[in-house]
Amino acid sequence: MNKDSIVTLHPHGKTGRKIAKIKYEQMKSVMLTVLKDTELTHNELFTALEQLLQGKFDGNIGWYGETLKLDLEARGILERTDKKPQKYKLKE
Repeated sequence: MNKDSIVTLHPHGKTGRKIAKIKYEQMKSVMLTVLKDTELTHNELFTALEQLLQGKFDGNIGWYGETLKLDLEARGILERTDKKPQKYKLKE
């Protein structure tokens, strides 16, 4: 692996994905900003990512968003709530 890419983690131990570090950092920054002080459903989170990154992100926003969401869960930064519908939030 070179210094310009990162291998993501998966909360269930599945094989991570190797992605460009710049895309990782861009998606992570937006995801953490969107979830700051709020809890969002999967659809709400991905709608917000699409709105904020449309035209500014080189890649499939949904795919990278899902990859980063799982990575941040595995790293203990993001967690799912037990509520129905299930929501995502930053871990306290």
